[in-house]
Order: sequence, then structure tokens, then C-alpha cells
Amino acid sequence: MTFLGLFTNPSFFVLLDCFANTYGLSWKDSTMIKADDISRHIHEYLSGRSRKLHVEEVRIGLGYVGVLLEGDRPGLSALLRNELPPGCGTLDKAGTLAGSDASELLDLLVNGRNPLEKALGLATVNAIICPDIAEEPERDSIALMNLSPADRVAMVGYFGPLVEPIRKTGANLRIMEKDPNRIEEILDRKDSDKILAECSVAIITATSILNNTIEEILNRLGNPRHVTILGPSTPMCGEAFAGTPVTHLGGSAILDHRKIMQIISEGGGTPNMRPCLRFIDRKIKRLEKT
Repeated sequence: MTFLGLFTNPSFFVLLDCFANTYGLSWKDSTMIKADDISRHIHEYLSGRSRKLHVEEVRIGLGYVGVLLEGDRPGLSALLRNELPPGCGTLDKAGTLAGSDASELLDLLVNGRNPLEKALGLATVNAIICPDIAEEPERDSIALMNLSPADRVAMVGYFGPLVEPIRKTGANLRIMEKDPNRIEEILDRKDSDKILAECSVAIITATSILNNTIEEILNRLGNPRHVTILGPSTPMCGEAFAGTPVTHLGGSAILDHRKIMQIISEGGGTPNMRPCLRFIDRKIKRLEKT
């Protein structure tokens, strides 16, 4: 292997991490993303706009949270019910959310005490920015990855409908999922570290924003050519991800907000909402590791 080839080999970064951990060093200090950076950047970018809007309606279902702001601005977020702490069965502010300032719900994205409160914050983010993406055409995020048998795909969060299409490309797919009810094999830290460090494509669930793992996941990546934050909850706010390894945001635009709010209230999930959503993809500037 040539000297330059060493630095293009993903395994090199795994070995370098081991060396750094052994001697208390950090080779990635200059590019490390700090905990909660993504949420804070989103909040900072939208805080001014949020103070001009009021909440009209809030729906909390079994799988999703929906927020409707004045001016027919809908937004949604997945709800990580399995990660709610014991006793978190009700919302203290229930009965007061409608009519409140959107800024109060937006604040929950950074100050939320649990995944439910953070989901309200993320749904509010998506409601604020919904006019920005209303006219964007539907795009297939998987097709944009141009996968081939040479690719190693790390899927963080189980996206069932995408598994077979990815495998049909011949790409090597490894799935990392925390919920044992959704997948048979739960990988240990050593295996997941290796997969993230060596992948050429990473698909990361937007719910990693809700459980505060997104920064850690991004920091564990080697140097993939394509990194997508994916799911209906994805905040299509490229400014918040500038300077990170993320190259694409794969989210959704709501076509019929009344139907979406009904589906959320009736305990529906993504398959129920799909006819009312347009899946979109936005390319953003990324950080190249040096």
C-alpha cells in the first residue's frame, strides 16, 4: 500500500481511534461535533421566525406528534415511545399548548426533558420551515445514493421498506438498531464502531436528534462519500448541518395536513401517512475530514 493509500483506507481510521483512546489523545478534535450542536443550530436558525407564529393545534399519537401553526403550517415528528422514561405518560402542559407562542414549543428541542417534549420541538421546527419545502419535487433518496456492489452501507435505525431495494444493488448493508422489537440482531459497540468507520454510505434516522445520539453517530463515521439524515421527521434545514459529514437531508412535505393530524390522533404511522406525504431530498455542503 502506498503512503497516500494508507489515508484513504477506512481501516486506518479504526486503528487511529484505538491508538488515540489508548494514549488519551483525540485525532478528531478539530472536526468533532459537540453534544446537542445540531439541535442548538436548528434552534438558533429558527428562533426569530418562531416568535412571529402561534400554535393552533397539537396532536400526540402512538407513533408521531403533529403541530399545526397559524397560516396552515403543519409539522410532524416521530415519537420514541420505547425510550420514554417511567412515569412519562402525560404532558404537564396539556390544555395550554394551543394558542401558545411557537417559540415555547421550539425551545423544547433543546430543553426538552424526554423524547416526547423533544418531539414537540422537532415537529414545531418542521412546521416553521414547511413553506420553504412546499414546492420541492419528490425525490428518491436511495436512488440518489447511486449504490453499487462496492458500497458498504451503514443503516442507523431500521428502515424496513429500504432494506430489500438496497440489497438488490449488491451493496453490503449492515443495520444498527436499538429496539430489539424491530430487529433480531443488536450489534455491540465494537461492531457498530467498525461499521460506521468503514462505511461508504450512511443512512441515519432523524430520530437520532430526539435521543441525543446524532452527534455521536456523526463523530464515529470514517469518511463516507454519502451521508443522509432520513425519515419524515427530518428537519430540512441545511444550515444546521453545514460543516458536518452530512451530505443529504431526506425528509417529507405534508400534502394534506388535516388528514395527517387525524392519522396521528388515531395512532397511525408512516404507512398510513404515506399518501399524504411527498418525500423530498436536499443536498447540503459537507465537512471533509483531513
